[in-house]
Amino acid sequence: MEGNSSVTINIDCSNYFNLCCTCGVPIPPNPANMCVACLRTQVDISEGIPKQVTVSFCKQCERYLQPPATWMQCALESRELLALCLKKIKSSMTKVRLIDAGFLWTEPHSKRIKMKVTIQKEVMNGAILQQVFVVEFVIQYQMCDDCHRVEAKDFWKAVVQVRQKTVHKKTFYYLEQLILKHKLHQNSLNIKEVNDGIDFYYGSKQHAQKMVDFLQCTVPCRSKTSQRLISHDIHSNTYNYKSTYSMEIVPVCKDNVVCLSPRLAQSLGNMGQVCVCARVTSTIHLIDPNTLQIAEVDGNTYWRNPFNSLCNRRQLEEFIVMDTDIIRNQKLGAGAGVRSNKHILAEVWVQKTSEMDTSQQYHCRTFLGHLLNIGDLVLGFDFANSNVNDDNLEKMNPHHVPDVVLIKKSYNRSRRVRRRNWKLQEMVKDREDMGTDDERQYQDFLEDLEEDEALRKNVNIYRDASKIPVESDTEDDGAPSVSLVEMLEELSLADATGEEGADMME
Repeated sequence: MEGNSSVTINIDCSNYFNLCCTCGVPIPPNPANMCVACLRTQVDISEGIPKQVTVSFCKQCERYLQPPATWMQCALESRELLALCLKKIKSSMTKVRLIDAGFLWTEPHSKRIKMKVTIQKEVMNGAILQQVFVVEFVIQYQMCDDCHRVEAKDFWKAVVQVRQKTVHKKTFYYLEQLILKHKLHQNSLNIKEVNDGIDFYYGSKQHAQKMVDFLQCTVPCRSKTSQRLISHDIHSNTYNYKSTYSMEIVPVCKDNVVCLSPRLAQSLGNMGQVCVCARVTSTIHLIDPNTLQIAEVDGNTYWRNPFNSLCNRRQLEEFIVMDTDIIRNQKLGAGAGVRSNKHILAEVWVQKTSEMDTSQQYHCRTFLGHLLNIGDLVLGFDFANSNVNDDNLEKMNPHHVPDVVLIKKSYNRSRRVRRRNWKLQEMVKDREDMGTDDERQYQDFLEDLEEDEALRKNVNIYRDASKIPVESDTEDDGAPSVSLVEMLEELSLADATGEEGADMME
């Protein structure tokens, strides 16, 4: 009896479930009294929202267009790209509420971006319906205005003309490295190198003004501005101008010998009028070879009391050191300025390498006492056998003009080039009317970087992986070099993504 007995229990489900008014399926109570499947057949809350949208993309600069005229840099599946895509369909989603949005994976070369969108909307009798659908964004190539100007190369609204009236281009090479380090060349439409300077062309006046402000903080210079009217709309009262900024850098480079005016020399701490330019940064760094006094001359001071270079690199002659004597505990006069701690004052007797068959020797003071030894080669300027036209020099007492001013120690250039395992980046620019000694001037600038550690701090130096390591020579001439710690690794696309990734990106 117990094994065959059964109990039937009847439960009234009307208190817990309702029947769908369309298909009769038991459902939890809801205001529409319909199941989800039947409700979706009656109502489509995604109606009016486009399922396929076009997105403009510039291949040159890899930016997306955000209407009406803003171009944005967005990575694939980034938050910025998601916000840009949602703004494309925002106007059609005013009657629904956005719950979630995310990307679906697509092939990178498919020119498609798929986004899964989840929305909610109140439908019949206050029921809340949630729906998930996919919106496909088709990438359409369109060249942006900036790239249009780059391709045209003649369409510009502002130009910055940088000029320096010197024979050597050391200041321009240094300025080029500063521009590359701060990436100020990226906004330029074109960079053209002319005989005595560089021209930077820009599509907007604001970018040109940014370059002008950078130059005024980087090198001693003065500027002039001019405008030329291109067109004028009398109905809207709008004007179209082309602006020109003329920047003139002081005509003094590193290793130049200059003669200061008596007034300027006195204001700099009663230093000698004949000085050597140690370097040119935001100011002109001068050093007196007779007393080791140093001073800095900014752009405003220079244009009030201008002075010119007495010699250039080509006029330097090679001397050999015959004898040297270190000067210690030299007393300076009243009102003297600051002395250099990086140099040592010395008296030297030198002889020209071209006059080794004679007994003619020259005596002078130099700030290179910490570098020179007997038998070393040194470059200097021969005042005794030169005809120099300079107003300040002609007014000086002839007894105060030195016979020779030594500039820098001379090393074997071919050996330095062979040992050099680093390189610099260069800007892409158009050239015209270039001289034949550009390579020699560039090598001079590289040597200056090796010799001046303070100058290297403002320059990005990269390790040259293509340079074959050279074993150190048995005869070390003590030439300065750049340490491996100061070098940067030059990253390429293949280093970041691998060879296959680089091929795919190309």
